[in-house]
Amino acid sequence: MTVDTPGPHLPAGSTAREGYDLWVDPAGAGWTYSSLRVLTLPPGGRREFATEGSEWIVLPLSGGCEVTVDGLVFTLHGRPDVFSAVTDFAYLPRDAEAVLTSSRGGRFALAGARCSRRLPARHGPAAGVPVELRGAGRAARQVNNFAAADVFACDRLIAVEVLTPGGNWSSYPPHKHDEAGPHESRLEEVYYYELRGGPAALGYQRVYPSAPGGTDLLAEVRTGDAVLIPDGWHGPSMAAPGYDMYYLNVMAGPDPERAWRISDDPAHAWVRGTWREAGADPRLPLYQAPDGPARDAGRVEDDEV
Repeated sequence: MTVDTPGPHLPAGSTAREGYDLWVDPAGAGWTYSSLRVLTLPPGGRREFATEGSEWIVLPLSGGCEVTVDGLVFTLHGRPDVFSAVTDFAYLPRDAEAVLTSSRGGRFALAGARCSRRLPARHGPAAGVPVELRGAGRAARQVNNFAAADVFACDRLIAVEVLTPGGNWSSYPPHKHDEAGPHESRLEEVYYYELRGGPAALGYQRVYPSAPGGTDLLAEVRTGDAVLIPDGWHGPSMAAPGYDMYYLNVMAGPDPERAWRISDDPAHAWVRGTWREAGADPRLPLYQAPDGPARDAGRVEDDEV
């Protein structure tokens, strides 16, 4: 893999560019579709943004903002932080000029994917975000499916949030999505992390080859870090005891169907069979969607993260 960025693991601040805290684009990542930027706006801050050939979702990480695009204004109420609430979001079509403003300031993720179709700009309400509980025991985690393939319409972009209580593993069993076929999609993926517990909070991310020469990484991750996953088995994502982990998954790929299909590493796939007997994690959900309780889907569905 040839990249212009420091490598698959991008420590916080290492790809800062043009006023963004994090900048991942296809040219730097060495792939074709997926992008992610993280923007901090001060109180009263403003950012103009050209979508060019990609579709984007503006997702508040902390604070709220107004998004103006195609003559529409979307007010994003946002949230105090990623560990306290589901958030609303805005979808921006390709070939548009957008403006983000924030009266009180905040931090915002811009998740993007190169695409062909120009879909309409839209507001995604927090009440419409399905919250799932996946896994069980020490593999239990919460997934906010705000832009999952079967939840919110995009051309290529898929994005979800995962919250893992301290001491638990997620993205487990390890899995991959780098081959086309009936049971797998080709998806370039970015993980963006935040940890709860102050500057000392940490976790770990494993990525290992599914074919000779593939991505091989074991990284300590902290708030603001990102990991690029162009190929290979990825998982577990490990939250150190005492520190809850959040990550934003951003994915896109070349397959004609926008779908999220994965293959488990056969060496560890048996772990799914233990979930029916494992107990629930009483710490989950960390929070619920505004319109109702979290849905427990993880013990019986073959989901990715």
